[in-house]
Amino acid sequence: MATLPFGFLEGTGFEQLDPRFKGCIPGPERVQRLWTGARWCEGPAWFAAHRTLVWSDIPNNRMLRFDEVNGTVGTFREPSNNTNGNTVDREGRLVSCEHLTRRVTRTEHDGTITVLASHWKGKRLNSPNDVVVHSDGAVWFTDPSYGILSDYEGLKADSEIGACHVYRIDPASGEVERMADDFVKPNGLAFSPDGTLLYIADTGASHAPDGPRHIRRFRVGPYAKRLDGGEVFAECTSGLFDGFRLDTEGRIWTSALDGVHAYHPDGTLLGKILLPERVANVCFGGPKRNRLFICATTSLYAITLNAKGA
Repeated sequence: MATLPFGFLEGTGFEQLDPRFKGCIPGPERVQRLWTGARWCEGPAWFAAHRTLVWSDIPNNRMLRFDEVNGTVGTFREPSNNTNGNTVDREGRLVSCEHLTRRVTRTEHDGTITVLASHWKGKRLNSPNDVVVHSDGAVWFTDPSYGILSDYEGLKADSEIGACHVYRIDPASGEVERMADDFVKPNGLAFSPDGTLLYIADTGASHAPDGPRHIRRFRVGPYAKRLDGGEVFAECTSGLFDGFRLDTEGRIWTSALDGVHAYHPDGTLLGKILLPERVANVCFGGPKRNRLFICATTSLYAITLNAKGA
């Protein structure tokens, strides 16, 4: 039986597929497991002001909070309306996708909840999944049907819209506008560092064997109110892409079945951070924004990179 290198957790490691990956991982770095005990970890969001990470445990209907200063984990919100994806807006407020209530909400600085989106053209959304905020303040989110397919992480119901789309919430008017309508199950999404590109995952293969398991790349049109292109950027080689984030060099760090996959902006799979659990989502944090927090099934992991979050 092979002996693990000193300091490595069982099931963790690195797989270099391109020489450029070597410089992304500091020589002595190892993956840490910060906490375990969830049923399905998702949607990590970093709050720099108080050095905490908030994430979702969807089936357990709660949100958890990790304090980087003292290493403790506690309950942030319970019940959480089966919240899935989270992000932090330009004013430091939490923006969340709630499966149970089928809406996108914002937690204000005083703790009150503002509903940003619940309907499109008078019809209820399916189950908002992941969310990002553009530099202009607009909130973009995906709306697959996972939260209404069963009672496991939402409430089983029929789709009123009849399809799964990508939407934009205008920062001035609050209007919800459909931005892409050719996805099977739109999932994770993230902007390039300069905001001119939008990457969106399609996890349609989760319920259709021949469905998509890729990330598509769009050009963000004038005034960030239109998407052009939409070519396939990368096909997942292990399971499905779910959530992902970009670093300042435009590399994509994305979830997959066997860990986190790192892609160069030219589409090359550089390498993998291997984990013993299926990964759902990631985000950058820490004082230098070079700490990659990883939500993987039952646990929260982290690793310090030679890369900073965009």
